[in-house]
Amino acid sequence: MEVKQTIPFFLLLHRLLLLLLLLLLVGSNVYAQPPVKSFVVKKGDIYITLSKNIPAEELDVFIRQYSLEELDLKTFFKSSRPDSLIKLGWNILLNNGEMVVLSKSMQPADHLDDPVTKILLAQKRLNFGWGSANKEPLYGYNRFVRKYSFAVKDSLVTFFMKGNLQAKQVMLAGTFNNWQPDALAMSKTDSGWIAFVKLGAGKHYYKFISDGKWTVDKDNELVENDGQGNDNSVYYKTNVVFELKEYANTKRLSLAGSFNDWNEDEIKMERWGDGWQKQLYLADGTHTYRFIADGKWFTDPFNPNQYPNEFNETNAVISIGKPVLFFLPGNLSAKKVMLKGSFNQWKNYELEMKRTDSGWVFSYVLGHGNYEFTYEVDGQEITDATTKKKRANETLVIAPNTTFRLKGYANAKTVVLAGDFNNWSPNGFAMQKQGNEWIIEQHLLPGKHQYKFVVDGKWIVDPANELREPNEFGEENSVLWKNE
Repeated sequence: MEVKQTIPFFLLLHRLLLLLLLLLLVGSNVYAQPPVKSFVVKKGDIYITLSKNIPAEELDVFIRQYSLEELDLKTFFKSSRPDSLIKLGWNILLNNGEMVVLSKSMQPADHLDDPVTKILLAQKRLNFGWGSANKEPLYGYNRFVRKYSFAVKDSLVTFFMKGNLQAKQVMLAGTFNNWQPDALAMSKTDSGWIAFVKLGAGKHYYKFISDGKWTVDKDNELVENDGQGNDNSVYYKTNVVFELKEYANTKRLSLAGSFNDWNEDEIKMERWGDGWQKQLYLADGTHTYRFIADGKWFTDPFNPNQYPNEFNETNAVISIGKPVLFFLPGNLSAKKVMLKGSFNQWKNYELEMKRTDSGWVFSYVLGHGNYEFTYEVDGQEITDATTKKKRANETLVIAPNTTFRLKGYANAKTVVLAGDFNNWSPNGFAMQKQGNEWIIEQHLLPGKHQYKFVVDGKWIVDPANELREPNEFGEENSVLWKNE
């Protein structure tokens, strides 16, 4: 006969308590382990695994190591809101109180080692906020060593790779041909390889491909990393030549201006014939500048275009692009009217307007952007004719490329758009009511932008845009990503 044994209740309870204690101990050992931090590329996908208890210093090292600055992982750990990560194309595989696992398709697995795909992918990431911000350069100049800058005739630039005569084939690839490796063959000369490219003024990236091997221009000091492991050479197609005759006995001559924040040590002039010269690229707009000879500042004596400066002297002026005509009607009894705005840091001594039969005018060149401005009449801010109070700043948008809309708020008196693209101005960029919505156009650069609406003085996020990020005030900003 089979005898069945039964376990007393108190013994069963004791064993359960021991099991529970064992589980707690195992759990505590798990959490006592070093924080997990992993970055893996497998079959064309990126996998990031991070413990949320990772020390801040370790997280900073991890972010720098893999160029993950734009993911803003610290903010994500605090809020657990994955909106911005999803917008960047990441999949949230796990997101709990202890761990986060992210994945993203990097590129097809069969193209994992393809330089073209890597470069194009990195540039796309730059446009969408990976790595450094994608901004239109305000200025730039070339820094070649051991060879002269590329020869230029009209818009045709002669790219030159010095030496490497043992190579069988050399190709040129860059932003100007979408990095195609087999589209632009270079011709062999007695001293290297050349190729002709038609370029517009501005900043261009390029590489040489010698017998299938991609390489930067070793005679060009301008090399930029795209944040994804690709080093690319940089070439500026210049559009301005600064020249200064004489000053033969000067040991050191440099150039500084509004375009480089008046840094006197950066742009060194080069001896040229019986004088000095420097070729630069300058973006569209109005730029002021001066020379510094052995520590002494002075304006360009050969440039008749001058604006007053804060030292009761003048700065030389150079303008590139189409001018905008500013017009203030009336005020014909005034002795002096000044134009000032965000485009000249609100200086009230620089831009003196000219009187006409119907008012005051000033022609000023501006690049693409969003600007505020106003006028001073005989030293006083211009006032509203009805209220006699200071008139609100006027706005000007050059080359608008984005429309913002806010539906509803039919009873609102004023709705203003404020964002990082217009200096978060709370009063300047008023939206216009059209039907059941408020509308305004702005100029945005490619990349990430934050913004809010100001409705009758109250700041609100965009209710139609679910993509948001925390700000320094413990609130949220709406986020918009601008494509090319």
